[in-house]
Amino acid sequence: MTDTLADSRTSSRTFVEGVPVVVEDVRRRPAAERQAVLADPGFGRHFTDSMFLARYRAGEGWVDARLTAYAPLQLDPSAAALHYAQSIFEGLKAYAQPDGSVATFRPEANAARFVRGAKRLAMPPVPEPGFLAAVDALVDADRDWVPTGPDQTLYLRPYQMAVEPFLGVRPANEYLFLVIASPAGAYFPRGVQPVSVYLSEDYIRAAPGGTGEVKCAGNYAASLLAQEQAIAAGCDQVVWLDAVEKRYVEEMGGMNLFFVLGSGADAELVTPELTGTLLPGITRDSLITLARERGHRVTERRFSVEEWREGVADGSVTETFACGTAAVITPVGEVKARTGDFTVGDGTPGPLTMQLREALLDIQHGRVADTHGWLHRIG
Repeated sequence: MTDTLADSRTSSRTFVEGVPVVVEDVRRRPAAERQAVLADPGFGRHFTDSMFLARYRAGEGWVDARLTAYAPLQLDPSAAALHYAQSIFEGLKAYAQPDGSVATFRPEANAARFVRGAKRLAMPPVPEPGFLAAVDALVDADRDWVPTGPDQTLYLRPYQMAVEPFLGVRPANEYLFLVIASPAGAYFPRGVQPVSVYLSEDYIRAAPGGTGEVKCAGNYAASLLAQEQAIAAGCDQVVWLDAVEKRYVEEMGGMNLFFVLGSGADAELVTPELTGTLLPGITRDSLITLARERGHRVTERRFSVEEWREGVADGSVTETFACGTAAVITPVGEVKARTGDFTVGDGTPGPLTMQLREALLDIQHGRVADTHGWLHRIG
């Protein structure tokens, strides 16, 4: 038998002022089926029973907030997002805690970045409290889908898109805001193994004045051809260079990069500075804090391919890693480019890379005290 929620009802949660969250009847998959998925969830392959949905209409604001069954959307063929790419998203995770509770990691930072993304794409922002209420409602409803295996999580995908049916280049008057959830294991199938990267010299990810610092769908569509080029070169990921000189390292795929100079207690971390073309990653920001607390100098500045290559050659650049919500921290091993290939260190995960990864995961999974107030408990 399957379990079900009670009939459609109004919950105690409010999405935005004056807009309560309606909880609809959702058919639950049998426990055995759910456990089979959680035993090997992969990444982004399976989704929970519920989703959160709210609508925006010009003149009315945000309305019709509801927790409903995960199901296909019905969109008009002329829906604006399908033609003009008014679409943004976020990514965050819920973590099973040792006491049996569930917590998300720094959702307030995701909510604030989601607002910035909406404004950049001329979309009505979801108020930050509404974003948090939506995420909390979905996680609370589908908490049985939060996996408890080593370093497994429930990945959450809030997104917003224009759905007004019209053809014309202007901001839409109608939008959908949704949150869906997917139990997740390792982002890279091989786990914590160094990835090989290809320096993109033909394509750019973002230019000054563009949309590089927000998570809009178009950024990722434009990255796919370069990623295919990287795969054709035998690499796992693409590394983006700056748009003007094509000299300075910016990001790896959709992840921020760090370079470790030196070793041991005196090691320094360098990460490309936020110029408006890079995404201000929440994992990036968290790692800067953790590294500085451990006594390491962290510098945010431009970092060129030449400095990377020469630093690896003379031993001053000892480690390189990428970071993001999905993969946490991923070591970078081999670098391929038309100007010559090189290997970082001995091609294995560096000690500081792994120390920082473990420190962050320990906080997220509740294995150590959260002294920063980063965990958001969901009751």
